[in-house]
Amino acid sequence: MFTNAPPIAEVVTEARQAFAVDAAMLAKLTDAAGDLAINLSVAALIFVATIFASKWASGAARRALSRVRGFRHDPTVLTFAVQVVRVVVIIIGMIAVLQRLGVQTTSIIAVLGAASLAVGLALQGTLSNVASGIMLLVLRPYRVGDVVDVGGMSGTVQRLDLFTTQLSNSNNHKIVIPNSKVLSDPLTNITGQKTRRIEIKFGVGYGDDLNKARNVLADVASAHPKILKDPAPWTGVTALLDSSVQITLHAWVNVGDWWQAQADIMQGGKEALDAAGIDIPYPHQVAIPYENETSASRSAPTDGKTA
Repeated sequence: MFTNAPPIAEVVTEARQAFAVDAAMLAKLTDAAGDLAINLSVAALIFVATIFASKWASGAARRALSRVRGFRHDPTVLTFAVQVVRVVVIIIGMIAVLQRLGVQTTSIIAVLGAASLAVGLALQGTLSNVASGIMLLVLRPYRVGDVVDVGGMSGTVQRLDLFTTQLSNSNNHKIVIPNSKVLSDPLTNITGQKTRRIEIKFGVGYGDDLNKARNVLADVASAHPKILKDPAPWTGVTALLDSSVQITLHAWVNVGDWWQAQADIMQGGKEALDAAGIDIPYPHQVAIPYENETSASRSAPTDGKTA
């Protein structure tokens, strides 16, 4: 009955062999888990060190470039260069992290090279923003602190990044515009010149003395301390409107004085015209009856009865 059963020695031998295999596998798994834990810990330390190194490198680059005269008075280029340094340090740190995790950088380069077309098509908008940012940095249509108008959006330039240009309007709203749009759309640098012209349009009555009105407005502009003497203020009749004659005043000021000087001249011009007895008429309409309408109104009975 028990003649076909294996000997006890063979069973014990097989059990020992199986246990030895399991122990070897367990040892290998333990070693692999230990190596993985060590690699993850080192990779995490490298990542944290990269973040701190990028901040330190960007700060050091800012301090170093601030000593250069060309960068000291141009925060646009300074901010752009500091951001490039930070990105480069982060890229180097991420490559070190991947190497520590066992990823071969040559394999990464090969994969990126094979997928360059797909990545380029997927990121063409982002890459165009980077290229546009570099072109804006080279062409310099504006600097940080300039007031610009891009596609109908006006504001003061706060910073120029690799991808976007940030503006702040008069209501302190933050406006973010892609660099590609800034480069492609019409751009007006309102404060790009040292001086700026004030243009105010006044309306006077048709019965008033136009030369007197022009002289009054010119005197108001010439008396303002912020108005430049050269070119001198100019006034002239520029339109014959329905209810008034339009007189335009031109005066030049430094860029920083434009807002307040314009407000002062507008108020001063109104008060000076009032003091000179020159009327600024309201829009109005005058009804002129035709001859047949006048005759009909005279012949019509007043009691509502027909003849």
